[in-house]
Amino acid sequence: MARIEVAKPQRRTQEQRSTEMRTRLLDATVDCLVEYGYAGTTTPRVAERAGVTRGAQVHHFGSKTDLVVAAISHLAQLRAETAMREMARVERGDDPVAAALEFLWELHQGPLFIATAELWVAGRTDPVLAAAMEKVEPFVNNAVLMAVARFVPDEIRRKEARDFIYTAMDALRGILISNFVDPDDERARRRWRRATAHLRNIAEAALADVRATD
Repeated sequence: MARIEVAKPQRRTQEQRSTEMRTRLLDATVDCLVEYGYAGTTTPRVAERAGVTRGAQVHHFGSKTDLVVAAISHLAQLRAETAMREMARVERGDDPVAAALEFLWELHQGPLFIATAELWVAGRTDPVLAAAMEKVEPFVNNAVLMAVARFVPDEIRRKEARDFIYTAMDALRGILISNFVDPDDERARRRWRRATAHLRNIAEAALADVRATD
């Protein structure tokens, strides 16, 4: 009877274990930002959430600042990946402007936006955090622009489309951040619907201008 060789699972390298540990700590940092806010995100809480010892946490990130700065880059990557992934789930349909605005709404729901907003506010008085956020925001915004581009009518020029998307995001983010004070999801949705009515007027005017000059 032939002997069956069972392949032994390969052992993880030290580099792989280190990468996995860092990822656990960074994911835990994002979770803590959402649950406790920036002020309440402490290194002991992060270590506990990640299920690692304080010694392991200090080995990878010596201070809260080191940890949060690394989490900013980690969070930016998650936000960009989410934008590209969610893009594939949205149907363009016969109303691409509505599809784009709905996509932006969905993209700003959930813990990633909450954690990002915590870091934006913390960066107001912390130049280290502000510099780290300033570095990654163009990367995230570019991913959002690339995702939304598929919804934009061909007649709209690239700069006009970019300006429209930034204006829409500015309005949406203001609505959602103000909703933190007295959370009411339905009220926030109503305010966004009201804003989208004005945004649609902007888009339609831009389309009319482009067609008039063609």
